[in-house]
Amino acid sequence: MSEKRVLTPDDVRRATTRMAHEIIERNQGLDGVVLIGIQTGGVWLADALGSEIARIEASVPIGSIDASLYRDDIGLRPVSPAAVSEIGFDVDGSTIVLVDDVLFTGRTVRAALDALGDYGRPRAVQLAVMVDRGHRELPIRPDFVGKNLPTSNDEDVSVTSDGVVIS
Repeated sequence: MSEKRVLTPDDVRRATTRMAHEIIERNQGLDGVVLIGIQTGGVWLADALGSEIARIEASVPIGSIDASLYRDDIGLRPVSPAAVSEIGFDVDGSTIVLVDDVLFTGRTVRAALDALGDYGRPRAVQLAVMVDRGHRELPIRPDFVGKNLPTSNDEDVSVTSDGVVIS
């Protein structure tokens, strides 16, 4: 199957900037807002959003969470032992913006929500994704989206700071 680039590095940068503004606006500032990237694809995006938010207004705490052991399809997908959770702040009472690169079935986000529960009880959890490709199996909807990208089930979507590629 051939590859098709659907977003360039500039497109990803612009989407990140827009999403950062939307996060600030939706939360009426940054009081209590933290970013947590889902390992592995959401970590770079959480860092990029954090940098952009800091450029616009103020810095926010950034962490990462490994949800691989919380998945309901653990026998069907490989577990990434190199991924770790790094949450160096209190999540109790925080507004957490959970960040991932691609939203597909919703199972990774569900697993991340379960993993997050081990760290405390946030005031609210919002979801930011660079690509929403549809095909949801669970009732999960992103609050902030870089690009809605309809795909077929057999296509793969790769998201990096260098762009978005469908293969």
